[in-house]
Amino acid sequence: MKKLKLKELESCLQQVDTFESPKLLLEQYATRPHIAACMLYTIHNTFDDIENKTIADLGCGCGMLSIGSAMLGAGFCVGLDIDADALEIFNSNIEDFELTNVNMVQCDICSLSDSMSDAFDTVIMNPPFGTKHNKELRFDLPASYKFHKKKSVDIEVDFIRFSAK
Repeated sequence: MKKLKLKELESCLQQVDTFESPKLLLEQYATRPHIAACMLYTIHNTFDDIENKTIADLGCGCGMLSIGSAMLGAGFCVGLDIDADALEIFNSNIEDFELTNVNMVQCDICSLSDSMSDAFDTVIMNPPFGTKHNKELRFDLPASYKFHKKKSVDIEVDFIRFSAK
């Protein structure tokens, strides 16, 4: 597999379809291609936690992080999300990118058993909001809901890595 450069990964991720009508109650915000590429590139190149690894993408939405992980050589990716509509977009993205090492499961990740964590080498998710630790990123959050007054807002998010080792 050809090793992707950061800009190449970001360019590919710009082709991923995202929410047309995000659900407020699920706090759905798509991870922007730039943020996803930077996160995944760091996880891959700094920590060697993607290539040939089994990846779980918690709250995967439309699959931006799973697809990026697959492009970086993940052995297998599983996207987990509660929303069937998001997973429908995710499935369409998988087909468009012709990925064979990505799958999805509709579930409430809060109800997953602790033993499931043993099934994955790496667990990824959108950057958390409102924390004050580790590496900081800027998350360009576009207006997604009717009540948003600004076209977009930059929000500080943190890039956090936990290791059981």
